[in-house]
Amino acid sequence: MDGAPIESGAVAIEGNQIVAVGRAADFTGPCTDLGDVALLPGLINAHCHLDYTMMRGAILRPSSFTAWVQRINALKRSLDDDDYLASIAQGFAELRQWGTTGVCNIEAFPELMARLGPPPIRTWSFYEMIDIRHRSTTDEMVAGALAFFTEREDPLALFGLSPHAPFTASASLYQLANACADALQMPLTTHVAESREELLMFRDASGPLYDFLASLQRPMSDCGYHPPFAHLWLQGAINARWLLAHMNELTEEDFGILAGLPRGGGPSLVHCPGSHRYFGHTPFPFHRLHALGLNICLGTDSLASTRSLSLFEEMRTLRATEPWITPEHALQTVTVNPARALRRTRQLGAIVPGALADLIAVPVTGSVPHVHEEIVEHRHPIAWVMINGQIRP
Repeated sequence: MDGAPIESGAVAIEGNQIVAVGRAADFTGPCTDLGDVALLPGLINAHCHLDYTMMRGAILRPSSFTAWVQRINALKRSLDDDDYLASIAQGFAELRQWGTTGVCNIEAFPELMARLGPPPIRTWSFYEMIDIRHRSTTDEMVAGALAFFTEREDPLALFGLSPHAPFTASASLYQLANACADALQMPLTTHVAESREELLMFRDASGPLYDFLASLQRPMSDCGYHPPFAHLWLQGAINARWLLAHMNELTEEDFGILAGLPRGGGPSLVHCPGSHRYFGHTPFPFHRLHALGLNICLGTDSLASTRSLSLFEEMRTLRATEPWITPEHALQTVTVNPARALRRTRQLGAIVPGALADLIAVPVTGSVPHVHEEIVEHRHPIAWVMINGQIRP
């Protein structure tokens, strides 16, 4: 992802870093021949909820986004910590199976952090923050929350903050997240403009989501003015360093704000094609956002709203709805683009000297002009994966 494909190429690795890239004939010394494969950067899932891996197929397509929220909340109440720990482990295994070597995982239950072992892939655990109403606090929850902010020796265990969404997190909570990120150099992510009902709530002070949250005694004085993205941006709750998941329902006011930002200086966006298809949202404005120079990544979201944690499937779903996107462009959304969003350009998402050795091998026929298309169309588990310089089973 740092230039044209290299036929009969080789990569030299020392420790956990790539130190040289070129043609195999130019290298000396011992070499591992992987056969007829494309060696490429490990894929990065920019938005995932591993807590809900066990919910695959558990919620039939709902009549509304609000109905889905109510259903998943009911399911969550029926599960305990051991269920969620098993779900996370299952999710990690599925991500690894499909060549994902890095994931932005939204962790809804901070108390689980104290019981999670070292992650098997490079993982940014984003502490989900909600203050829609008072949440009871336990010693276990406090210990889990503090685990996000302790020094970690494992290079694969990273962290960030995620105020859930403007309808569940107050502006003051977003500002708190910004202050913490400044102090601790953490990435930030949030859900925004995910559904038509969220748009109706903030712009028009109406709709099923507005009524549902009002019934929970959420203060609704911030509704009736701006659409969700503009609502957050205009009050400084979010800025260019954020990863904004979804951004499905945007208005001309939103596009006006985005168009006024310096090219390449806006926030990064995360599109989840499978989840988008499941909900039947308004068509995602990929072309218009791309034309504004915004950095767009792909994520899977959770298995409560999609059928697979495979980024290969997400790329194919994207191209089915956006046929103008080339296979190479699709691959950028799961390699160099999320690396840029995480401030890891040329450290992840590309095979270049100095990058971390997160690599996967995808079987191909050897036709260099069609290699990007062969990769995107790959439909089998990935047998060879290297993470941080170590080959993983």
